[in-house]
Amino acid sequence: MKLILHTMGRYRNSILLVMAVKLLGTLSELMLPYILEHLIDHVVPLGRMDRVILWGSLMILAAVVTRQLNVLANRRAVENAHNISYDVRQALFRKTVNLSGARFDAFGLPSLISRMTSDSYNVQSCVQSIQTMCIRAPIMLFGGIAVALTMDAHMALVMCVMAPVLILVCVTVSRKGIPLYNRVQEKLDRVVLIMREAITGIRVVKALSKEKYEKERFAAANNDMAASDIRASTIMAIPGPAMQMSLNIGLTAVVVLGAYRVNAGLMLPGVILAFLTYFNMIMMGVMGLNRVFMMLSKASASANRIASVLEAEEGQAVLPAEACPAPAGEGFIRFEHVSFSYGESTAVSHEAFAGSGREKCLDDISFTLNKGESLGIIGSTGAGKTTIVNLLMRFYDADQGAVFVDGRDVRSMDKDALHRRFGVVFQSDTVFNDSLRRNIDFGRGLEEADIQNAVADSMAAEFIGELEEGLDYTADIKGANLSGGQKQRLLIARALAGDPEILILDDSSSALDYKTDAALRRAIFARHRDAAILMIAQRVSSVQSMTNILVLEDGRCIGYGSHEALLQSCPTYREIYETQMGSLS
Repeated sequence: MKLILHTMGRYRNSILLVMAVKLLGTLSELMLPYILEHLIDHVVPLGRMDRVILWGSLMILAAVVTRQLNVLANRRAVENAHNISYDVRQALFRKTVNLSGARFDAFGLPSLISRMTSDSYNVQSCVQSIQTMCIRAPIMLFGGIAVALTMDAHMALVMCVMAPVLILVCVTVSRKGIPLYNRVQEKLDRVVLIMREAITGIRVVKALSKEKYEKERFAAANNDMAASDIRASTIMAIPGPAMQMSLNIGLTAVVVLGAYRVNAGLMLPGVILAFLTYFNMIMMGVMGLNRVFMMLSKASASANRIASVLEAEEGQAVLPAEACPAPAGEGFIRFEHVSFSYGESTAVSHEAFAGSGREKCLDDISFTLNKGESLGIIGSTGAGKTTIVNLLMRFYDADQGAVFVDGRDVRSMDKDALHRRFGVVFQSDTVFNDSLRRNIDFGRGLEEADIQNAVADSMAAEFIGELEEGLDYTADIKGANLSGGQKQRLLIARALAGDPEILILDDSSSALDYKTDAALRRAIFARHRDAAILMIAQRVSSVQSMTNILVLEDGRCIGYGSHEALLQSCPTYREIYETQMGSLS
């Protein structure tokens, strides 16, 4: 709730205006039964048509004013709620993109998506209801009782007895609703996860004829969420029937007691009509409060989930230079005895890390790479190749050891300043639904010559030149209208266009034929000879021309040196070479 109240504070004046207008509209509505009672009991008996028309016109005016004020308040409330929801989503998105890799993994992508969509919508609906119902419902309830007491205290006792009981039921039920709605949102995270996996991997699903399996898996998660939602909604719906029953009993009591008092000459007939209307208003006020409590229960659960992201530490503060060790040797890029495992990673002692039970993804990795040099990294799947990139770009922090760029520990470097040094193609990189030119430029404001050079160097000029729109050709989401090789060349062009100091190519040529791959490497080495190049590949042919090659196995370095040296000193590398190159001969 703190999140909701804090965000509403930014729009305090607008929200107060909505509440003031809603207050006037509700007070105007409360006057309608009073005017009706006066018209029936005091004006009609006079037999004067001018008085009837006057009071009738006054009643019509009150109805019109009520309608216009409510419409104005509701429209402004919707606008405020949308603005607040927009701010929440913006804050969530900014926080999400700044989360460290470990924090991002802890929340999970499906959960972050549902918090940005479903949870933010729940907050929006709650804010909209708070602005209107939190004014209208209490005034309907207590204002109706107050006016009824002035008209006939005995009749008003019926309302005074029932209203507190119903309010107590609403408050009690709403307290139980918050943890239930928390569980519903957690189940929704699971539904989003399965849906995302199935849609992302739809080609694999169809290729293996696993549509039925995925439908059953989604149905199980959906049923689980539906069961939790039904349970929460059932409990939160308890006050509804109780209110309806109370309304009917109360109306009956008003009619019976009113008829008795009219017959006894203690009350005028118009008062009964007014009381029936006020009783409806009072019950509507109680039901409105119940609705607010329901919305608050759901929104509180959602707001807590959103706040847990917004309040989370990003986990990668920039450390002062004096708190970071100086590199033990030379090298533009330097890894010194780096060990790492995925999870909530923090720098720990060797003994603590060894006793933590976490499986190491990297174990005591050390190497150097200077500008103008290249490093190839090769190894089996899961050997830790991509993890080296994650640590170098400080998506994660090493558990042990240190990573240096240009003589500075990456933990002491500003994140943006660090990343501006890189041009990178990740193993599973993204092509955006935009023109090829915008995909390459990616908001960096690059010169056209830089883009054209990058297109040529990445071997993308051939296929782009065949397109009628050229660089203005629009790629589908994830590059669905491009082949695998075309996507990889486009992504490489994006990495090269910024003339990076450090170029990282993570398995970026797997979809290219050997001839194109070789031409690509020649172009990169020719135009970017001053960059430090780090290439991760499965092919020996892609790394054998590198200055040095790092051979990984289960997170450990089992070979380091030139291609020729490794053929002599590293049996694993020699086996990979003979297997791959032998199959080509």
